[in-house]
Amino acid sequence: MWLNPEEVLLKNALKLWVTERSNDFFLLQRRRGHGEPTGRITGLLVGALDTVLDSNARVTPFRILLQVPGSQISWVIASGAAIEEVNKHWDWLVHNLLHSLSVFENKEDVASFVKGKVKGLIAEEVQGRQAAQEEDPEKFREALMKFELRFGLPSSEKLVTFYSCCCWKGRVPRQGFLYLSINHMAFYSFLLGKEVKFVIPWAEMTGLERVSTGLMTEAIRVNTRQRQREFSMFLNLDEAFRVIGQLADIALRRLLDSEGLELDRVLQQPTRITKRILEEQALREYVLALFRLPRGERLHEVASCSVWTPHARCHTAGTLYTTDSYLCFCSREEGSCILLIPLSEVLSIEKAESTSSLPNPVIVSLRTKKAFQLIELQDRDELVGSLSCRLKALQWKQSMFHIFSDSASEILHWRSERGPDDGLPPKPAGSQRQQGERTLRSRALGSLLFRLKKAECVNLCQSMEQVKERLWDDHFSEFGRGVHMFRTEKIQRLVAMGIPESLRGELWMTLSDASSELESHQGYYTNLVQKSMGQSNLATEEIERDLHRSLPDHPAFQNPTGIAALRRVLTAYAHRNPKIGYCQSMNILASVLLLYAKEEEAFWLLVAVCERMLPDYFNRRVIGAQVDQSVFEELIRERLPELAEHVPDLSSLSSVSLSWFLTLFLSVLPFHSAVCVVDCFFFHGIKAIFQLGLAVLEANAAQLSASIDDGQALMILTSFLDQVGSKESSCFPSSPPAAEESGCSSDADHPAVAHANITDLINESYEKFGDLTVRQIERLRCRHRIRVLQAHEDTTKENALRLVAPDVSLPAELLADVYDLFKVSPEPFSTEAAAWSYGVSGRSYMERQYRLDRPQFKSLYGLLVPWPGGSNQHADTVANRTFTLLDQDQDNLVTFREFAGWLDALYCEEFNEKIQLLYRLHIPPGCSTLVPDAGGGVKDYQEQLKQMLEDLAKKKEKDVEKPLPLMNQWEFIQFCKTLYSMFHGDPEENDLFQAIATVTSLVLQIGEAGHRGGHGSGSEVTGQEELKGAQPAQVASESAGGGRGGLAAEKEWTVSYAQILASLLTEQALVNFFEKPVDLSALIAVAREKQYHQRVGLLTLQQGR
Repeated sequence: MWLNPEEVLLKNALKLWVTERSNDFFLLQRRRGHGEPTGRITGLLVGALDTVLDSNARVTPFRILLQVPGSQISWVIASGAAIEEVNKHWDWLVHNLLHSLSVFENKEDVASFVKGKVKGLIAEEVQGRQAAQEEDPEKFREALMKFELRFGLPSSEKLVTFYSCCCWKGRVPRQGFLYLSINHMAFYSFLLGKEVKFVIPWAEMTGLERVSTGLMTEAIRVNTRQRQREFSMFLNLDEAFRVIGQLADIALRRLLDSEGLELDRVLQQPTRITKRILEEQALREYVLALFRLPRGERLHEVASCSVWTPHARCHTAGTLYTTDSYLCFCSREEGSCILLIPLSEVLSIEKAESTSSLPNPVIVSLRTKKAFQLIELQDRDELVGSLSCRLKALQWKQSMFHIFSDSASEILHWRSERGPDDGLPPKPAGSQRQQGERTLRSRALGSLLFRLKKAECVNLCQSMEQVKERLWDDHFSEFGRGVHMFRTEKIQRLVAMGIPESLRGELWMTLSDASSELESHQGYYTNLVQKSMGQSNLATEEIERDLHRSLPDHPAFQNPTGIAALRRVLTAYAHRNPKIGYCQSMNILASVLLLYAKEEEAFWLLVAVCERMLPDYFNRRVIGAQVDQSVFEELIRERLPELAEHVPDLSSLSSVSLSWFLTLFLSVLPFHSAVCVVDCFFFHGIKAIFQLGLAVLEANAAQLSASIDDGQALMILTSFLDQVGSKESSCFPSSPPAAEESGCSSDADHPAVAHANITDLINESYEKFGDLTVRQIERLRCRHRIRVLQAHEDTTKENALRLVAPDVSLPAELLADVYDLFKVSPEPFSTEAAAWSYGVSGRSYMERQYRLDRPQFKSLYGLLVPWPGGSNQHADTVANRTFTLLDQDQDNLVTFREFAGWLDALYCEEFNEKIQLLYRLHIPPGCSTLVPDAGGGVKDYQEQLKQMLEDLAKKKEKDVEKPLPLMNQWEFIQFCKTLYSMFHGDPEENDLFQAIATVTSLVLQIGEAGHRGGHGSGSEVTGQEELKGAQPAQVASESAGGGRGGLAAEKEWTVSYAQILASLLTEQALVNFFEKPVDLSALIAVAREKQYHQRVGLLTLQQGR
């Protein structure tokens, strides 16, 4: 174990220690006499001395010394009772410290550095032994106090864990502690009189990777937009790397993509995140991905055990995972044996008598009269008790569901038997058509075509199908049939051959476990179809546009029957999951599912693919697909290094492969070959697509390396994939006729390539890339999601700035900083809710996210307003008026373009433009106290379209510059109050107050003169035309300002913008105040700090949501 460094004056006093290993800085020594033959005089003497003088040495006969060259003083830094333990410490020192010590010029610094490192390792080792902060409150409380004291972060910033490590500054390592909290990673070091500390918000992290250099054996590199940091010498680098990646991933998903990516309920409450919860979450994500379980499943127990496998005639060792609705078993070697048992299929879970050959057995009995035996279960009683409770609760829920279903069926049957005079409305004329639709939904579209064209099949193809069916029948008899069959390497080989068409729908339902969802949701799809059909929204419009683009060459979708079934499935899913709604490529996938599965089964297969097997793929930004493309690029560099060397920019390849992942190769392979890929996908999940993609690139590596541009690379891959077929592809009736025609025509357009067999290609992908595991994919996804989210954020920012920059005079750097403040609003989740509540669901994601509601705008207004006095009550009134003025479309949201234009007027425009802005704040609509009703509900799609056309028609009127309306007396008084509030706290406050008093008196006199002169006589200095144009707005002002006094004299008293501007220009103090330059960058820096504290506080408050 590591020891607090203790000085040793004589390295080998009295020859009590024997040096076993040594180098320039460390010695590994053995206590003389230990491990030597008994009876030797030296061993006996040392043993006697240990007993009398040094009792501790008897317990730890091995030690490691730190020595400084040229010094007689050494330090004991580790000891152990066994040579294996001390050798482990020695190896760590050699691999992590020895090379780094050579950079120190002063040898005394070596001792200080190593002693500090060892003390850090001791602290981390203690933390690791106690496993979690809850079990070591004192130690963690001490670290938390240091964290708060050293970095000055808000008290609500929760510390998750900390590690001892080194941060490299050039070639010099700085030993210290790395603190990981819910929003930041922070490092602190105090060594040799020098203090180093810094804080990196997770939101600024753009990349995370493990690197190796000459000085560092292995290190963690953290990239931000400004610089990169490298950390090394962790006691457990794997754990630290995983926790850093998890925390960054959670923070970025919460801040940048709260709509697109769903987080676990616990992770949505940042103050509840601990190191233990992160470990549990990582394991849960792995289990959900490995067994493709519903995303809502919670992981309960994890236990090592062995399961009796009849096909192997032995017990297979592995791990049992239990969730809300499943028992899952995986062998020690991932994928060699997998078992999935839905609790809905379980009849009982019982303990059996324990024997020497069958320790702690448990019998799981199914309704199909099949049983599974589990042995070697630790804590068997507690596990069986927990599972029995969940099983009873599930069985009660199922019984209640069946009672309700039976009652509903009886009511429907009773109503159907009543005659026409029973008082009920007559059946609609289309009831026969609905009955036909029910008949259609009871069978797959492909099965109808199969019966029609079966006679056309070649005998060879029929025999091949029969051979495959016999192989599957033999497999079912040996490994079981249904969701709970054993999934081994043998079934992998059968799937690679292609599933028989007669079994394809059943096996897709089994392998994806969509059958359990169908069984537990009887009648759900029918009700969903009834609710969704006939509705009109953006999703249904897109579905109608793509219906005839879905396998247009396939006979099943060349008639109304197939199109109607596809419409129902897609519309029902859009109604079920409005967050996804409908995305392109879902139509192609649903079309193929309908060919081999019944309509209701196709719906549940689509649910399984979109929500479990390809999470986050089908949304507006296809974040999941982009993450997997980034993972695919890294796999190319790792598995195909020669190709990566010749094609440095792999983005061109990933742009081609994106369609492979989104459509499961359905859009690029001949139909029958692509269906074989879908077979593998339902068996292996996304792992099959990664493997096949790598195999395709490897098969074309030589040609791709020699390609001169992206177009040629695309042609190479397209030609290869067009030629991938199978021996029986021309025989199957489900294959579209155009698939072969396109394959033939491609020979004339592109260079001939060797025909590849899909089965051979799949088997090759298994042989060469089968070691790719689900755990590896999940870890890569977590890390690459950081990069993808930040890249998408950068693109969004660039687009927004490019659109706004031509309209403002703010420097590009300041505009970018303003965008960052605008984006990270003080209430991170209220913008989306406000956008949806005000009926803007048809807007793009960027528009929904980067728009401020009234509270958010007022918070940012107070941070960036250029004049003092922003804390008084009148400033809040001005902020409300500014929001109302900027909210031109009256959706109660302000866009970044509007916000940037407002800032530009305040900081970059001339005196008259600033006064004009203030003037407009005090006339309608700016001064209106009426807030648009937020509870009116979401507008219908057709109403939104109508409103959009009206807005476009009014655009020309907005572009025409009109004279500003006149200002009445009440509005002018409010205008003066605003000026008074702006001057409060200014160094020239007295002079400004005197100046505004003079201006106020002058304008009042002008107004009184105009009022006495009569209505519209000559009080408007800009002439009769401006007054005439202003009268309609003035009438509106009077009607909205009924509560402003109600006197006729006040309504008739008016002044114009030109009169106010001319009066203000007479006072130089006022002109100097508005023309005085204000440092916007300084305000932005202060605003960023205040905004951070506001955001952290709000994130903490969300714990109670």
